[in-house]
Amino acid sequence: MTGKTLFEKIWQAHHVADSATGAALIAIDRVFLHERTGAAALKAMAAAGRPVRDPARVFAVMDHIVDTRPGRGDGTLMEGGSAFITETRAAAQAAGITLFDVNDRDQGITHVISPELGIVLPGITLVAPDSHTCTQGALGALAWGIGSSEAEHAMATGVLRLDRPGTMRVTYTGTLAPGVTAKDMVLALIAAHGAGGGAGHVVEFAGEAVRALDIEARMTLCNMATEFAAMTGIVAPDAKTFEYLAGRRYAPEDFGEPYWHGLKTDEDARFDREIVIDAASLAPMVSWGTSPEHAVPVDGTVPQGPARAHDYIGLDAGNPLLGTPIDVAFLGSCTNARLSDLRRAAALVKGRHVAPSIRKAMVVPGSSAVKRAAEAEGLDAIFAEAGFEWRESGCSLCFFAGGERFPEGSRTISSTNRNFEGRQGPGIRTHIASPETVVASAIAGAIADPRELMIRKPAR
Repeated sequence: MTGKTLFEKIWQAHHVADSATGAALIAIDRVFLHERTGAAALKAMAAAGRPVRDPARVFAVMDHIVDTRPGRGDGTLMEGGSAFITETRAAAQAAGITLFDVNDRDQGITHVISPELGIVLPGITLVAPDSHTCTQGALGALAWGIGSSEAEHAMATGVLRLDRPGTMRVTYTGTLAPGVTAKDMVLALIAAHGAGGGAGHVVEFAGEAVRALDIEARMTLCNMATEFAAMTGIVAPDAKTFEYLAGRRYAPEDFGEPYWHGLKTDEDARFDREIVIDAASLAPMVSWGTSPEHAVPVDGTVPQGPARAHDYIGLDAGNPLLGTPIDVAFLGSCTNARLSDLRRAAALVKGRHVAPSIRKAMVVPGSSAVKRAAEAEGLDAIFAEAGFEWRESGCSLCFFAGGERFPEGSRTISSTNRNFEGRQGPGIRTHIASPETVVASAIAGAIADPRELMIRKPAR
């Protein structure tokens, strides 16, 4: 008998039945909603007379539409945005589900607060109407993004119909060099194998370099599995996982059950596809075009790509990325706005200042809890002294929804996950990179290599 992959073990544990078409009914343990689509799903269920089957398994948060400005409330810069907030609040209360409201202590980006609170756990299934739900696979869960109608189905029935995906393992051998991060690992994968390279697969990230990552870095890795077109990404839980979750509100008192510790791929398991990457060969990465697959090492040159990508980013093939002037530096999003990200960025920023040419530099913590913890450590003061705005938690400056925006025509260096046209606003040209590369570029006023700051003392 061939052994099972981690995915296959979770799939088997949640398999309810097979349909006549070959799709499976899979039990869903958790559903997470946000205010951009949550009210619509809950109101549609109420109109159809369908209650939430188990309200204790459903959670909602205000993260997509809310402003990140200090002192925010239900009002938003997005025209009509407050309706998303007030309607989601009313619908969540009527359905009896847990809501993390605008100014709740636990408010934050969905994929940041779910791990923080222990809502996502190893071996469970979790869905949300957000493509970056795959982030939560870092805890050993099968977590993926769905549409609003699927969210209704999951809330009403506790199951979803799903075609079984293929399996892929991406193994990172060796050790990362200083200044190279999980963000660089996944950008290097997508650049090498294309934005469609993981289509139709669950991607298990494995190998020495992955095991060496802390849990928050693993979240960064899994976050961008959707940019690889994968159904989701996943990392086998280990002692770091159980230690991270211990004591969190929705986590069990202990992880002593055999199920938790059997959540790993068997040695004789087979994957449909295998990719191996030498982690020691990787460098800080920066995107240049209209897709995360348009990424090269920070000290590389722009390759020949689609004409539209070159037109959008305003760089010709052969141009070096280093020294490309930028207007805006953004540190935030569900990819790279956790406490460990802010700590590493602040360590580079301390004693330095953003370049005079920078029109806007800002930090948006991934959750209210991250914000409080960072402030307790004085990170907010370090960023403020260096010339960065310190904001409230939310998605609005990563995902442009018609409200908050950067100066028109800005070239932005961003710790987000997508450099699509218009992703951060009309006319905004986005380069995605690690937090270290973002702040190094803000200080230089142009795309810069963070490794240089790591070896050079601040001038003041």
